Amino acid sequence: MSTEFFIGLMSGTSIDGIDCSIIALDGAAVEVIATHYEEWPTKLRKDIFTLCDGTNISLELLGKTDVAIGKLFASIVKRTIQKTEIDPRAVKAIGSHGQTIWHQPTGNNPFTMQIGDPNIISQQTGITTVSAFRQKDIASGGQGAPLAPLFHQEFFHDTKCDRTIVNIGGIANITMLARRGACSAYDIGPGNVLLDYWNYKERGTRFDKNGSWAASGQYSDELLNKMRTEPYLEQSPPKSTGRELFNGAWLEEKISQCSESIQANNVQATLCEFTSRNIADAIINFSTDTEVYICGGGAHNSLLMENLSSKLGRNVATTSDLGIGPDWVESAAFAWMAKQTINGEKLETSPFTGASKPSILGGIFLSD
Repeated sequence: MSTEFFIGLMSGTSIDGIDCSIIALDGAAVEVIATHYEEWPTKLRKDIFTLCDGTNISLELLGKTDVAIGKLFASIVKRTIQKTEIDPRAVKAIGSHGQTIWHQPTGNNPFTMQIGDPNIISQQTGITTVSAFRQKDIASGGQGAPLAPLFHQEFFHDTKCDRTIVNIGGIANITMLARRGACSAYDIGPGNVLLDYWNYKERGTRFDKNGSWAASGQYSDELLNKMRTEPYLEQSPPKSTGRELFNGAWLEEKISQCSESIQANNVQATLCEFTSRNIADAIINFSTDTEVYICGGGAHNSLLMENLSSKLGRNVATTSDLGIGPDWVESAAFAWMAKQTINGEKLETSPFTGASKPSILGGIFLSD
């Protein structure tokens, strides 16, 4: 079987930057052969946050931002290809997750909205582009997320042991790969989204590097307990969440309910404890004897990783040990999903999203 090349684009809830991966697929084997990361330009990032807020926005802002993101994604694809000797014509397709600005998977008219016009991506790169993966899942009765567990199941499952894959992006999600029986997945709750919000508010930087600021404080039992009462945490899967629930207003409300003022670094320490405790509980509820691998930006938060290892009483590794660096798992996943879509393969997302039936995810946008 000849090697096929696919490209994946991913920008998550943290809205910190764009990940791009080129993967080579040869039968059942996957190899990440080139990667590229770019931070969001300040103005465009600000516009995305405005849209995510959901109030006082205009159709003009939505349309212009959709186009601007499409253009940026296309340029990132071209810069990534330039790092290789691959002829762009050899790339079968691009899988673009898009930038989520609203995720509302329940109610009478559930929906999820990702922007970054795939028409522009396909036209400016000359490469067939697959997008709207999450919308198709919701149309099939699912939550639209998480979808990366499809990739985890395909490439990280082991029949000899239970494995847990935790992606700690803006939101943390867990994939439970049982050695025997069905695999499952769901969004746990906040990953980096609240940590990043509080760090930016108090220190003016995009994230708390290595968790060092959180490590300078001590967590507040009172604030932690108030955060842990959030009803979402007790909901049964399938479930998914995002900034619509876990945002600055949510955190500020919890802080205001506390009887005493809490120092800023202690709030950050509490948020780190909150994230790590929720993740550890989810892992333990799955299996007390499981290998644990972390991917996403949280893999670089030393305090978060130390907390998880301590709570679980075992070593917590990253997906590098499984052959794919933690920063590139999700973009590789959407590259792989693009292959399934253009091949007309139906994917079974029911164990992850609750979809009623397998479906071909996404829409195909052909280049001229």
